Amino acid sequence: MRKGILIARSAPEDAPIEQPAGDAEARSPRNRLRPLLNAPGLVTDSSARPVGALGQSLNEFQAKAQRAEEIEQKLAQGQTVVDLDPTLIDPSFVSDRLPSTDEAQQRLVEAIRENGQHIPILVRPHPEKEGRYQVAFGHRRLRAVKELGRQVRAIVRNLTDEELVIAQGQENNEREDLSFIERALFAHHLERKGFSRLTITAALSVHKTDLSTMLSIVARIPSSLIDAIGPAPKTGRRSWMVLADALKGKAEIKKAETAAASDSLMTLDSDARFAAVAKALTVPKAVGGPITVKDSKGRQFARAERTSSATVLKIDEKVVPAFGQYLLDRLPELLAAFELQREGTAS
Repeated sequence: MRKGILIARSAPEDAPIEQPAGDAEARSPRNRLRPLLNAPGLVTDSSARPVGALGQSLNEFQAKAQRAEEIEQKLAQGQTVVDLDPTLIDPSFVSDRLPSTDEAQQRLVEAIRENGQHIPILVRPHPEKEGRYQVAFGHRRLRAVKELGRQVRAIVRNLTDEELVIAQGQENNEREDLSFIERALFAHHLERKGFSRLTITAALSVHKTDLSTMLSIVARIPSSLIDAIGPAPKTGRRSWMVLADALKGKAEIKKAETAAASDSLMTLDSDARFAAVAKALTVPKAVGGPITVKDSKGRQFARAERTSSATVLKIDEKVVPAFGQYLLDRLPELLAAFELQREGTAS
């Protein structure tokens, strides 16, 4: 994790915090606004404390204001790791991951349950929603902590959109837990959002040529097919390039989508699903050359082509009319004779 991105410069703890200009009442605890919650500060004048149900409601609000003040003090003192309510945090505006398996997410939940959250997430104050935050990175940790009903440890930074996506991409690069296709999709989403190639290469730490390859692959593979396959963490760039090259037209895309939608693939992991889709698009190699068959007069009446998975026989019925139907009618008989012969050989 690059410290230049994540760690704010700490001010000395004994350094005074400069107060904004204004009259004394504006700076008093009673009327001061909380920047994080846009809420009034605590009421410290005992004569002004309310009673009854209204008092209870306001006391709860004051507790929230107290929490905001604590966060502000830590940030002002350079103590940038704070505990936040995960329900106040929204995801990044650019997705960088395909949906992970329930098993993988559960492992993270159990790890945090047993050992705690050692690595904080990075958030910024939400640019559009007052009192909320937006994740730069740490989405999976946020979901895990939220499931456990705990506060999330976070670093709060003021980030522009460009700074957020660069931090998001670089943290993923250093953790090395995003697959090739997830990185390529992240680049694609950033381009769709209008970010420059310079920003995208900085976020992914890739050369512009590699970025072009990523974007080309995503552009040629339907998003529905990528979603069906999943992140495929063990499948690299070359394999995805071969798949993109194989999707030459509508027929190939249809074949790939049919294979990906097969019930049998749903039980496989993501890399196995990729392999199954790629296999469905593989053109079988011919075994030897074509075979021609001639009649007693030397006329060619049949042509056969064999591959590793099929044999195709073509009958020229201009030479031998109705022979094709004659052969089809006797295929069951020929198969029975073949199986009987094979059983005899095996015994």
